[in-house]
Amino acid sequence: MAFAKYHLPCPDCGGSDPVSVNKDGSGFCFSCRTHFKNYEKSCALPMEQRPTDIKTYRNNSMNDAEGEFIALTDRGISENTAKKYGVKAVTNYEGKIIKHLYPYYINNEIAGYKVREKNKMFVWKGTSQGTGLFGEQLFRAGGKYITIVEGECDAMAAYELLGSKWPVVSIKSGAAGATKDVKQSIEYLEKFDEVVINFDNDKPGKEAALKVARLLTPGKAKILTLSEDFKDANDMLRKGSNHTYVSAWWDAKPYTPSGVVNARDLREKYFNREKKQSVPYPWKGLNKKLYGLRRGELVTLTGGTGLGKSSITRELEYWLINNTSDNVGIVSLEEQDLRTMDCLMSIEANDKIYMDHVREGYMESQEGLKYLNDLYSKIYNDGRIWIHAHFGATDIDEIFSKIRYLIIGCECKWIVVDHLNMLVSNTTEGDERRTIDSIMTRLRSLVEETNVGMILVSHLRRVEGNRGHENGITVGLNHLRGSHSIAQLSDCVIALERNQQADDTEESHTTRLRVLKSRYTGDVGLATHLLYDQDTGRLSEIDEDYFTNEDDGEEL
Repeated sequence: MAFAKYHLPCPDCGGSDPVSVNKDGSGFCFSCRTHFKNYEKSCALPMEQRPTDIKTYRNNSMNDAEGEFIALTDRGISENTAKKYGVKAVTNYEGKIIKHLYPYYINNEIAGYKVREKNKMFVWKGTSQGTGLFGEQLFRAGGKYITIVEGECDAMAAYELLGSKWPVVSIKSGAAGATKDVKQSIEYLEKFDEVVINFDNDKPGKEAALKVARLLTPGKAKILTLSEDFKDANDMLRKGSNHTYVSAWWDAKPYTPSGVVNARDLREKYFNREKKQSVPYPWKGLNKKLYGLRRGELVTLTGGTGLGKSSITRELEYWLINNTSDNVGIVSLEEQDLRTMDCLMSIEANDKIYMDHVREGYMESQEGLKYLNDLYSKIYNDGRIWIHAHFGATDIDEIFSKIRYLIIGCECKWIVVDHLNMLVSNTTEGDERRTIDSIMTRLRSLVEETNVGMILVSHLRRVEGNRGHENGITVGLNHLRGSHSIAQLSDCVIALERNQQADDTEESHTTRLRVLKSRYTGDVGLATHLLYDQDTGRLSEIDEDYFTNEDDGEEL
């Protein structure tokens, strides 16, 4: 077990007594939260001789700064550049460099040295508290260009790669501390017209570059991107890739917030974009307004209770299965998987196989059983249909995970979610509007990210008055239940209208499809009529001239 020694100075933040040192030599500063792997080794004086006064400690440490100005041959850096940046090196008896000492300044006076040892460990002599960027003291006047890199050797390397013409500085604590370091020197950096950010060519470096760019005045930051063959500026110097670095430096792209681009830079994307493939709807009236279904779009199908949303949804699923070679994912949150399969087989058979007595009737004879087997094979044997098989699932994150798996893992290009309101009911949030906003945003993001085509079923809110959706009123966007985000985030909204209470049987079984929104065409309004066949359970389109004198419904 390690036992602590208390009230010792911190060489990092300058505190006189915030460091707790363990018996094994490791330490922790409770002021600046710095960990020391070997505190005793990293400090200039033996523990028993170390003063508790930080000023005395700092002065003693600085007086012990050893080394000389020589070429940093281990990093390919010339003596002139090392001397310019004030970097000393320590050699062993064989003349090999075993340490670098990088000076950091406060008011043009050295406040501390960051020491790089042979094992790539870094310790401080003096303090880093209150110091600026490495090399900052060299270019105080400002100017046209300055480059920020992630390490001291990279700063000197980039300086040489650029012909020793342009200022180069470095953050002092790596990618993790880049934002903090730049904030402390933001006034200094703003003296320059352009700030080129050239952090390490890895994930932390790239992420840190974006964070730093956001701190600067808009239009000032540029991000230098190296090829995958190089890690950083020093790597390029040692490999003699001077010309490549200079070209990349001049080609550095101005930072713009995510989603903001200059149209001039989109020529290749514009002319080489993937052609959008559309799948016609099964009904010509709907096609006239929408020009088909497309991947990368979110289509919301809405209607009142009992108006046939599930029937139309199944027709669309069946249509996609038979008119594309794509995998189709079905998420039916109110229906068991076998029921979903029954409904699709019913469409193929033009018979109500989803009704138990009809299905069981087929299974009573060998001929009927063979017929069902043939139907099953025709629809399901190619393995393109994937079904969310957890009826009554309640965890919203789990459901979204399953949807993502259908898209990524099962390679489904089309997803049908029936229905939105079941997702809402499965959350514990009390505000329905806010919940719908969150769900719609997640669904929209998923569509954008994966380029999947998604059909979403949603309910309408209850209406007041003597006539409701069961009476065939005309539906508007304001009837969507819960939130405007359904309309805003959908590419297309199709509403079902049907007068269930009509005395005329044909009228009571006829559904109007009304386009409430079409981002692709902008064409909205009544699209077509679908007649439900009571014998087969199928929907068929009625000729548009059939209802020439139709009362188009009543607007609330």
